Amino acid sequence: MPASPPLSPAVARRPLGWVVAALVLVVALTIAVGALGARPAVAATKEVSIGVADKSLPYWKTYVALAKSKLGVTVRLVNFSDYSLPNPALEQGQVDINQFQHIQYLANYNVTAGDDLQPIGATAIYPLPLYSTSVTKVSKLRRGDEVAIPNDAINEARALLVLQSAKLLKLKGGGNAFSTTSDITSHKVDVRPVDASQTANALQQGSVRAAIVNVNYATSAGLAKKDAIFQDDPSSKSAAPYVNIFATTAAQKKNATYLKLAKLFQDKAVQKVFARDYPDAVSKKTSAATLQKELAAVEKDAENAAR
Repeated sequence: MPASPPLSPAVARRPLGWVVAALVLVVALTIAVGALGARPAVAATKEVSIGVADKSLPYWKTYVALAKSKLGVTVRLVNFSDYSLPNPALEQGQVDINQFQHIQYLANYNVTAGDDLQPIGATAIYPLPLYSTSVTKVSKLRRGDEVAIPNDAINEARALLVLQSAKLLKLKGGGNAFSTTSDITSHKVDVRPVDASQTANALQQGSVRAAIVNVNYATSAGLAKKDAIFQDDPSSKSAAPYVNIFATTAAQKKNATYLKLAKLFQDKAVQKVFARDYPDAVSKKTSAATLQKELAAVEKDAENAAR
């Protein structure tokens, strides 16, 4: 190793105290810069807001507690009573993630709104039940009875498919995920599309004889399982596009904290409570990459259907 070069005459003439002071200053600046450089790691995401439609259910309490204890993340739940609100809220930055919709709904939203929200984790496939508080069997519904169904494009199509399976109507070409009431070719009952959040109210107020009610709204309305007189099969292959998801913006789809929060839903403690809250739901473990591929495929179908 070569010897250090001699001090220049100018430096050599400076007092030793000045040199020591300079070294102290350099060390202090180095420590300060190092501290500033490390700050982003310390300032990792600590609070995340999630838009949901069933905040009051017990499984969310378990989920929030685990997010804090296992991930060090404070989860703030924001409840929405209208399906049309959580996606715009996510796009506008009012929430960081949402969890209320299935792939089919998100695809339709992205296509119609010109947005690009992305799924980052699966939760479960819920059945779509037909409820009645006045009859106990589908066969007891009379010709001309009114049935309320959700009026948003995707849930309306699925509801029509449920009614077709129950032999209450027939759809042109057997129907599909984008069918509308104009595709009804024959019917025993009359269909009344209303906002998804109002189907349970229409039933309980007696303005319809039966109603297709999304599970979270049925739970909120206190509809008993015995009141469901028919439902589709959430474990069937045809139900796959209806897997519910955690979604975020395209810019955040690789956010490590968000991905961990989506995966946390599958924790045994969460699943135990979730199974009590939604006993008919079928939980799904599907990777973000697979969900995003499925979304792209369904979006193409939605674009074709809109033409």
